[in-house]
Amino acid sequence: MNKRSFVLFIAMIILAVFLLTACGSGEEEIPQQINNGMTEDSEDDGFESDSENETGDGKDEYMILVNQVGYGVNDPKMVIFTGKADSFDVIDKASGKTVFTGKATDVQKDMASGDEVCYGDFSDLREHGTYYISVNGKVNSPEFTISERPYQDIKNALLKAFYYQRCGIRLEEKYADAWSHDECHTNDGYLFDDRDQYIDATGGWHDAGDYGKYIVPAAKAVADLMLAYEHFPETFEEQINIPESGNGVPDILNEVRYELEWMLKMQEPKSFGVYHKIATLNFPGFIMPETDTGNRYINHISATATADFAAAMAMGYRVYKSVDGEFAARMLESAEKAWEWLEDNPVTPGFTNPMGVNSGEYGDSNDGDERFWAAVELYRATGKQKYHDYIKKANDDTSFSKTGFGWANVGGYGTISYLMIEKDKTDQNVYERLKSLFLEEADRLVNISAKEGYKVALGPDEYYWGSNGEVMNRAMHLILANIINANDTYINTARHQFNYILGCNALNQCYVTGFGANPVKYPHHRPSGADKVKDPVPGLLSGGPNSRRQDPAAEGRIPKDTPPAKAFIDDVSSYSTNEIAIYWNSPAVFVAAYFDR
Repeated sequence: MNKRSFVLFIAMIILAVFLLTACGSGEEEIPQQINNGMTEDSEDDGFESDSENETGDGKDEYMILVNQVGYGVNDPKMVIFTGKADSFDVIDKASGKTVFTGKATDVQKDMASGDEVCYGDFSDLREHGTYYISVNGKVNSPEFTISERPYQDIKNALLKAFYYQRCGIRLEEKYADAWSHDECHTNDGYLFDDRDQYIDATGGWHDAGDYGKYIVPAAKAVADLMLAYEHFPETFEEQINIPESGNGVPDILNEVRYELEWMLKMQEPKSFGVYHKIATLNFPGFIMPETDTGNRYINHISATATADFAAAMAMGYRVYKSVDGEFAARMLESAEKAWEWLEDNPVTPGFTNPMGVNSGEYGDSNDGDERFWAAVELYRATGKQKYHDYIKKANDDTSFSKTGFGWANVGGYGTISYLMIEKDKTDQNVYERLKSLFLEEADRLVNISAKEGYKVALGPDEYYWGSNGEVMNRAMHLILANIINANDTYINTARHQFNYILGCNALNQCYVTGFGANPVKYPHHRPSGADKVKDPVPGLLSGGPNSRRQDPAAEGRIPKDTPPAKAFIDDVSSYSTNEIAIYWNSPAVFVAAYFDR
């Protein structure tokens, strides 16, 4: 057998395993704070991967790593070198001249990648332009810019990515450009337990690389975007070219409203509980959304969905009441009714997929953090004592974290919201304890970042499904910690997290589609893979390295001894390393908005 035949033979074996494996079997437990239940029985799509980064190991390469999008004129500017370097030059692309020379310092071992790295500081370079960094004239970095607002475009793209996830409408070319497509899922949906009963659940956003719609991650996503608008409204003044642009409402609120309107449809009108999700029974193949015409089923009410819904709607009331009072009032009424369901159902088992349902589960056995968040938002919206009483009681509950920003642990949203309430309306003991917990977690993240060579706030054992989303969650936490207790270290550490996803990582990879010299090109995202457009939808944050390699493509092509920080392949088939999700993009919008101020 010649070499070519052997390679084809091996490829056929891998393909066979890929098609026969029911990847939703759940044989390997995924950490609850990260697993979104999106283990798919994806079909082989026939798309080529990025052959230059096939294994994701980055071995034997000397790299100069920069934020591939750029740096603000007055921002700190750090370059990372893999291996040892002495001096480095910053070269102006237009003239070819050296405009800055610096020394590399602080050699450090990065445990998550196995790399030895050192650093260079060129913060004193403040001239607008396009540059690259060179060592001895032999190795060059990717190009980058220095400008007043280097993150304006990527912030807008991260936000507009939500428009591309819209369900139930036609994405017109004048808004969607090359990524337009016909309307989809116009028959959402039928109750799983009563398949003759139709409920209008059209609209909203597709959750991730698949076409399901799920309340639990939706609540996190809208919360992140509303937080971004609340704290940095000045960065959302420009329009992003969506159908509602120019209606007098900031486009971030126009886009969030599209999801909130769908969420309102998911509340059962008699009990006021909230249905958990709507999706097909199994993940569809790599097809466009308008050709995904199988019946889509609404699954039963859950406590986590109901509490998350109540929190998001109460938060929506606060954000929208000056924009559309009628819509805001509708959300608050729905939130209070959802709380009634929670009061009537104080002990509820976590959601699990019914037999025969293999779409994303988003199961969570502890709904304490969701109820806590809902109580805080409802107290902040109404001032009613019953919600404050619940908060005081929950303050002593140690069964859940009060600092999390993941879909399965939303305690951080309740904590930061309580800390934003007027001080005279808070309980001093609750306030001080929540503030202490929040800042302790921020300090912990700073310490992790300081120990890691690439300055990312992930330990070597934390590169799991959606690690990039967690990086952005932690950056968001640090920025919010700075808001309640100003600390430059928090912001510098948050900046490292942003730099990490934009190129300062062990793979020299910009993890956002459409940006940087080495962007993700083949995300696990059905419209990007099925539309035959050369480039994927821009502004999508890839899930990132996952040391567990939880899909056939990752399992087959990432060697077992690959360091955690390099366990990634830019391949459309790798849903455990290269999928996208609305709740990974949402904290990235928050972080980009902060640095775009």
